[in-house]
Amino acid sequence: MSLTRRTFLASLAGSVALGAVAAGLAPLVGLAAGSDVTVWASPTCGCCGGWVEHMRGAGFTVTVRMIEDLTPVKAEAGVPDELQSCHTAVVGGYVVEGHVPAADVRRLLAERPAGRGLSVPGMPQSAPGMDNPGQPYEVVLFGRGEPKVYARH
Repeated sequence: MSLTRRTFLASLAGSVALGAVAAGLAPLVGLAAGSDVTVWASPTCGCCGGWVEHMRGAGFTVTVRMIEDLTPVKAEAGVPDELQSCHTAVVGGYVVEGHVPAADVRRLLAERPAGRGLSVPGMPQSAPGMDNPGQPYEVVLFGRGEPKVYARH
């Protein structure tokens, strides 16, 4: 396949746009791509490990960074106070806050919607990693305009 000027410019524009998105999360994301997940969690939180296992069981490669104070991570990731949960992760240039199901993360990576990421605010008892069925909850897309419901479970 030959590289035409048009293909080169289109590729360059895509790289610049992707670089701009990644630059905003560069201190957190590094070069996280596709199915590589980096999660920041408190060593005193027991449910975060359940979510990590849920993600690994769904085929994601997960790196865990245990830190005492998640406040700076959440601030740098741009997670609004009302959408915060117990752990913060990044995958494919997106922020994943709390107990977001792996299927919703896969959908996010496939659809690539405009926004900073997904959140399951609080700690719903039926979310992955909590695993106590019965409590309905919502996954919220945030970071571009008003947060909106991305999925209901």
